[in-house]
Amino acid sequence: MRICVAGAYGAFGIKHLDALAAIEEVTVTSVMGPTREKIDKLAQDRGIGHAATSLDECLARDDVDAVILATPTQLHAEQAIACMRAGKPVLIEIPMADSLEDSEAICKVQTETGVLAMAGQVRRFNPSHQWIHNRIKSGELTLQQMDVQTYFFRRTNTNAKGEARSWTDHLLWHHACHTVDLFQYQTGGEVVQAFGLEGPHHPELGIAMDMSIGMKAANGAICTLSLSFNNDGPFGTFFRYICDNGTYIARYDDLVDGRETPIDLSDVAVSGNGIELIDREFIAAIREGREPNGSVHDVLSAMKTLDKIEKSF
Repeated sequence: MRICVAGAYGAFGIKHLDALAAIEEVTVTSVMGPTREKIDKLAQDRGIGHAATSLDECLARDDVDAVILATPTQLHAEQAIACMRAGKPVLIEIPMADSLEDSEAICKVQTETGVLAMAGQVRRFNPSHQWIHNRIKSGELTLQQMDVQTYFFRRTNTNAKGEARSWTDHLLWHHACHTVDLFQYQTGGEVVQAFGLEGPHHPELGIAMDMSIGMKAANGAICTLSLSFNNDGPFGTFFRYICDNGTYIARYDDLVDGRETPIDLSDVAVSGNGIELIDREFIAAIREGREPNGSVHDVLSAMKTLDKIEKSF
């Protein structure tokens, strides 16, 4: 399997390059980034044969079988559609788009072309959330409430590496997207009630810096999500699962019970790296000719919920 990583030298482009290096019979043959000097240096450092500043140039190559998009969110829809039109399966980093309209356009082209398209909902693959999901499916747990905190300190337009970013991040369409999709995944259906509250907007970036979201699933479970770019302290996302048979706290790829006793996740998946696991699912689905967990159609319901929340502000 020969892969092109677009947006390769960004924070998550690097994570995907590292993850792909751990997967058997996979080679990154092409990388794309907007700055010639940076992308050439990355390709040289990583021993990658082709580098470009144009996605079209990468898509035209015979040695590119599939594409991972780790590019700015605002480009996702246009680039994902270009990949499918070129016959290249595509994994779109979260979120697959920053509007319901663009998400629906991606799904429409996937149906028209039949080319595999997957949304990068990595929380489905983190071993901590997989452990919970497996027990919900087996009937050992019933989710009653999820309390989630997504906190960063980003009062300037910087990425996860602390570098200046050319595009603007969004608490709803990016960071809340993780939890909205995960809540629906863990409860097995669409959200039946959803609302949101916004704090003041940043005077320059034009985005809400604080946000509160409430959701209710068809089975009665509820979710409370707090998000902030103003939190001066430990950053990241912390999930508390309150179930009928225990309470669990997930912190990325780690899981503890409600009394902070660690849960052994060693037998959940072949890796403890969520990015590697999502890349493995993408590649396996291509090889096996099946729909991946997290296909764009599967994730569309979460994008509908985000649209409903945005309209409630």
